[in-house]
Amino acid sequence: MDLSYIPSPSRGVLHLGPIPLRGYAFCIIIGVFVAVWLGNRRWVARGGRSGTVADIAVWAVPFGLVGGRLYHVITDYELYFSSGRDWVDAFKVWEGGLGIWGAIALGALGAWIGARRRGIPMPAYADAVAPGIALAQAIGRWGNWFNQELYGRETHVPWALHITSSEGGRVPGYYHPTFLYESLWCIGVAILVIWADRRFKLGHGRVFALYVAAYCVGRAWIEYMRVDDAHHILGLRLNDWTALIVFLLAVAYIVVSAKKRPGREPVVEPAAVAAGAAGEDSGTETVSAAAADDEAKGPALDKTGDGPAADVTDVPPDQPAAGDASDAARDTPDEGSDDRADDKTGTAQAEDAKDEAPATKNS
Repeated sequence: MDLSYIPSPSRGVLHLGPIPLRGYAFCIIIGVFVAVWLGNRRWVARGGRSGTVADIAVWAVPFGLVGGRLYHVITDYELYFSSGRDWVDAFKVWEGGLGIWGAIALGALGAWIGARRRGIPMPAYADAVAPGIALAQAIGRWGNWFNQELYGRETHVPWALHITSSEGGRVPGYYHPTFLYESLWCIGVAILVIWADRRFKLGHGRVFALYVAAYCVGRAWIEYMRVDDAHHILGLRLNDWTALIVFLLAVAYIVVSAKKRPGREPVVEPAAVAAGAAGEDSGTETVSAAAADDEAKGPALDKTGDGPAADVTDVPPDQPAAGDASDAARDTPDEGSDDRADDKTGTAQAEDAKDEAPATKNS
């Protein structure tokens, strides 16, 4: 085999005893974990609580799986309900067959239920998980590689996919690896969305709308390359029409939302803000109570003798300390000596007056 081609796995399932380990299922599970991990980081960065994204994902993921399967079964009903087919196969999700359009639509409904139960605005949650969903799609597309499905037209480019299975009407050969094209495109969409969100501070669901619009552009040209059976309308595959319509709706939402609600939500999880405020108030009250206790304990300790000895220098300003008493005594004039001096002066003046009195009369 030429090493320049992409080989297909010989089988898409391994058995651990009686338990089948399917590559398709592993890709879906890993994608979900990556989406929740990245969504949680973005949610916390916006001011939300850690774990909220996972709690809401408990609602969104099951709804998304059901929606994805329903879309696939409805649009490819002949695979399950036509003559010679077993309708029970419609429930065998592990064999492949999830439509992204149904997964996003019904998954959004599940997310709305979970967000509503926690009092969280759905647009803010959708913005947080949008790039994670794109990465989950990028990982999930490798499940098609394990199942040798959803490839494109025949080609001999160095990166062609070598299909070896002949089951389900497959023809072994070399084809465009459309699963790889879409995986790489979704990675690019995730990078674009993260950059645009940081650059323009998008909010109110516009990050999610950008993800949808960007994905639709890539899905349209990749879908055009695929050769698996599909319904056609006016010469285009059904998924091409779906991508076109959803793209227009996403762009319209971005334009209208930017005019009506510019900027982004200041608060994404009111409960987180309330908890933070309660924590600050509790901390302030604790500090105040501790200070009050210290003030109350200080005088009590002094009275009981259990506290530190009083400082002898702590006396009112108008009363000199003991060490300065002698200096104050020396500096303070003797009021008694002043009185005696005054008495002597008065006596001398009286005697002078007696001597002067006769002289006055003779003149």
